[in-house]
Amino acid sequence: MSYKSIFRDDIFKDRTIIVTGGGSGIGRCTAHELAALGANVVIVGRKQEKLDTVVAEITEDGGKVSAWSMDIRDEDAVKATIAEIAETFGAIHGLVNNAGGQFPSPMEMINKKGFEAVVATNLTGGFLVAKEAYNTSMRKHGGAIVNITADNWGGMPGMAHSGAARAGMDNLTKTAAYEWGPNGVRVNAVAPGWVASSGMDTYEGAVKAMIPKLRDSVPLGRMATEAEISSVICFLLSDAASFVNGDTIKVDGGAPLGSNIWPLRKANGNSQAWDGFHRAVMPDVLKPKEEKE
Repeated sequence: MSYKSIFRDDIFKDRTIIVTGGGSGIGRCTAHELAALGANVVIVGRKQEKLDTVVAEITEDGGKVSAWSMDIRDEDAVKATIAEIAETFGAIHGLVNNAGGQFPSPMEMINKKGFEAVVATNLTGGFLVAKEAYNTSMRKHGGAIVNITADNWGGMPGMAHSGAARAGMDNLTKTAAYEWGPNGVRVNAVAPGWVASSGMDTYEGAVKAMIPKLRDSVPLGRMATEAEISSVICFLLSDAASFVNGDTIKVDGGAPLGSNIWPLRKANGNSQAWDGFHRAVMPDVLKPKEEKE
């Protein structure tokens, strides 16, 4: 089997595109789709074994991929890695700033170290990678950057650190788009809502119990697939989006649009998910009880 993308084959032929956080979840899916569309994909992450697994998958599927292990929060490591990638492949045509992470906690329980760690992962690290990609290659050759934020438009109760960082990334996207646009660099963002991804299996306790109920707050009555996020990322990287700059596209099924004043009706099941990712795996937390046993 191969990735079933909605886009034309080879739209990214001869283009080098970096995907941070490419070892799992949305990053892994996006790397697969980009490779299926002809890109020379470079996945970046902290855990080499996870990257190696994705490299093996994409290679088996006939795509072009390589991996670099680094911590995006380490400025020296980012500079060295981006320089190596540019030296190896030449121009960097695209960047997907996907790496991120957080932990659930009431705001009054988050200490300074925890707050700063999440901001470093979800905002500062993305800034460092984007800046180096721009300075090393895109300033001269142009390119496209897609930052991954999150659904934080109504606040993020239980994840104040992540909400603050993601809101910062949304604004950073706009500033970069304006400052770097004259050099032919487009910068946009994608804000996923609830996605049936492997990251859901990292939570425990009350959050884990809540996850299967999240779909009940989405007008479409379901969660997104990883492929439904990847397809929007690929569009923003493509020539078809050549006049889209400084925008944040929400992929959240309309979940943030309502309120308790107007209760959400139960979905009738007519909304069908797009899932072109042939290697997608349902998170354990969303599997029916009989499949877990």
